[in-house]
Amino acid sequence: MIFLTIGAHEPFDRRVRAVDAWCLATGRQEEVFGQVTAPRPGGYVPQHFRWVSRLSPADYADQVARADLLVSHAGMGSILTALHLGKPIVIMPRRGHLRETRNDHQFTTVQRLGRRPGIHVAADETELPAVLDHAIAHLADPAGERIAPLADTAFTDALRAFLTDTRPKQD
Repeated sequence: MIFLTIGAHEPFDRRVRAVDAWCLATGRQEEVFGQVTAPRPGGYVPQHFRWVSRLSPADYADQVARADLLVSHAGMGSILTALHLGKPIVIMPRRGHLRETRNDHQFTTVQRLGRRPGIHVAADETELPAVLDHAIAHLADPAGERIAPLADTAFTDALRAFLTDTRPKQD
């Protein structure tokens, strides 16, 4: 099962529309379930996958646990959940210049985390179908990349060096 979540704050029509079109094109309508914030008047309403506007925390956790693949905005809550559970995730950032969020912090997030195994990044809706196909292909490959539950060694080594540095700090 593929679980789509867009975050709890605002609709994300651009991504929902792209996933809906992908479902129709690939025939995967029955495989996708989404938590999609209730569309605003005139907003996009998905037609080719099952969705609800809100899940209880317990139901949300159940959907995430049952999912083979998570599809999300680039929110840290979703990414950390995927890391914690070892679930592969496809992320597409909300963009500030499109007024989907207040700034481009999600774009910065995908630039930094997008190279980690198990995190598949679509920079925008035009890349999303190919990224979804790629992530699904890795699900079928037993040797495929899995998301690591721990931080990269380079990061932890750098953090350790910083924390244990006893040299006097300069102002």
